[in-house]
Amino acid sequence: MARKLQSDKILFGVVVVLVLFGALMVYSASAVMAAERYGSSYYFVERQLIWAAVGLVAMVALMGFDYRRLQNSLIVFPAVALELILLIGALLSGSSHNAHRWLHLGPVSFEPSEFAKLVLVIFLAYFLESRRGQVNDIPHTLAPLGLLTGLTVALVLKEPDLGTSLAILFVVAAMLFVSGLKTAYFGIPLACAAPMFYLLVYRVPYRWNRIVAFMDPDKDPLGKGFQALQAKIAVATGGITGVGLMEGKQKLFYLPEPHNDFIFAVISEELGFVGALLVVALFGVILWRGLRAASRCPNDFGRLLAVGLTTMLVGQALVNMSVVLSLLPTKGIPLPLISYGGSALLMDLVAVGILLNISQHAT
Repeated sequence: MARKLQSDKILFGVVVVLVLFGALMVYSASAVMAAERYGSSYYFVERQLIWAAVGLVAMVALMGFDYRRLQNSLIVFPAVALELILLIGALLSGSSHNAHRWLHLGPVSFEPSEFAKLVLVIFLAYFLESRRGQVNDIPHTLAPLGLLTGLTVALVLKEPDLGTSLAILFVVAAMLFVSGLKTAYFGIPLACAAPMFYLLVYRVPYRWNRIVAFMDPDKDPLGKGFQALQAKIAVATGGITGVGLMEGKQKLFYLPEPHNDFIFAVISEELGFVGALLVVALFGVILWRGLRAASRCPNDFGRLLAVGLTTMLVGQALVNMSVVLSLLPTKGIPLPLISYGGSALLMDLVAVGILLNISQHAT
């Protein structure tokens, strides 16, 4: 008798809670700014709820889509071609905030780099499973992977978006590590890091200014160190229980992007240490359930896919919260499932949908 498939109810519940909580905090963080700029305090939260509804529908649909059907060259390679075309299309489109990160289709904006992260995880799981036992083979495994990863990262860097590029490399490294890549091979990219740091950070003034501000934000409190200091003020003001929902002050044109990259600072100010700790705990549950699904998956493709998707979600959350807490230099990376952003939220929920389907097949 066939075993009845059941999704991970804990993972499902945690994700729904984070999405709904995120919509609430997007409204709290953006209401005043939205009213000032667009004449409606609901401008951002209405869009967030629309994307959340679309994403949740996609997540539920993918729960019923057997993840093993993704292990198909007729799906994987067209998806890779599409993500490269979209990344190139973004570079050729008009700029926004001095960057070419979005494709605009009427009133809808889509960020191809979010799609690229998901596609690359699926490709890596497919390719590494097909090279089972040969992950350390440089010409047949590492060279093709390096070529596609390098091309994707180069296109994202050109936007420019260093943070997402580093996030992609982190996910790739995690999947290669789980696949059994020798530790010595990780030394090659690290050896290349010094000249790359010089070219991508030291030689680019605004990036180097972020490093300087991270080291000593008080040196230029109204300039380079402004973002970091305002985030620290928000976190410190919150104390243990916070100043109350909707009562935060730093979101009132002090914090840059309070509904997006710095929404964790708003959470910390309004809900305090208790609220911030709850968010950290919920992402900890996603890590636990994701790795649990990976460890119990009956095949290598699903195991690698679960590791990649879990790393993509939790790793980005860790980086975002670390930036707010001044543990890392300032970088524009949103908090998954919570920050404002349509395409990022949609891709996050698609990733969770696949992860939930993998959990159904766990032994």
